[in-house]
Amino acid sequence: MPFLDLKDARIHYQLEGPEDSPVLAFSNSLGTSLAMWEPQRSALAKQFRILRYDNRGQGQSSVNPGPYTIPQLADDFIALLDKLDFSRVSFCGLSMGGMVGMSLALRVSSRLEKLILANTAPKIGSHDVWDARMDTVRKGGMAAVVDGVLERWFTAEYRTQSPADIQSTREMLLAAPVVGYVACCEAVRDMDERESIGNIRVPTLIITGTHDPVTPPHDGCFMAERIVGAEYKQLPAAHLSNIEAAGAFTAEISRFLNA
Repeated sequence: MPFLDLKDARIHYQLEGPEDSPVLAFSNSLGTSLAMWEPQRSALAKQFRILRYDNRGQGQSSVNPGPYTIPQLADDFIALLDKLDFSRVSFCGLSMGGMVGMSLALRVSSRLEKLILANTAPKIGSHDVWDARMDTVRKGGMAAVVDGVLERWFTAEYRTQSPADIQSTREMLLAAPVVGYVACCEAVRDMDERESIGNIRVPTLIITGTHDPVTPPHDGCFMAERIVGAEYKQLPAAHLSNIEAAGAFTAEISRFLNA
């Protein structure tokens, strides 16, 4: 099981696919592990060198005291690229992972070939909402928020029709360490790149979910209007569009990366 040891954290990652293929990295949403990308891994591993990893505080990466920041999470990823000797990769991030992607594109654009920003925004939620969420988790653990999160992440129809996907996502959330989850909440809460998002010059695909209450389509349109040359695609899904609309999501990123 591969890990990157930093001075203050241990980052878990998985790398698979042909060694001579272009590298495609995936970054997870808040409270999940790299397992959330299984639909894309299984479909794309013959075409790309797939790099998945757990941000600090999540999955099998180390849980360090918070708060974290999005630039700090981006720095962890840059260190991972350096360890693996990857000078440039394409990057797909969803929700918090998309925020990491924005930070990379704004700070170290030379490391990115192409960028996919899925179900994300340069500013997500308000301080009051995040502070209330963190208080709830500190007092009641992940079990206190998991049902509400699942309701926002998947449509009611999908929750009924795909119980196995809902259960696996529930298990990921319940396994999230409280300290790491709260620290990542602080990172999401404190990011606001609405004024700088227009400085991104990496070829970008923006994916939203028609029924996403967390980062609604207007957030994606906001980014698409400001990032020069950005492509925009809306899928019939809520927040985890890579799972709820897995086939369409994978097809869109494959098309974009091969264009």
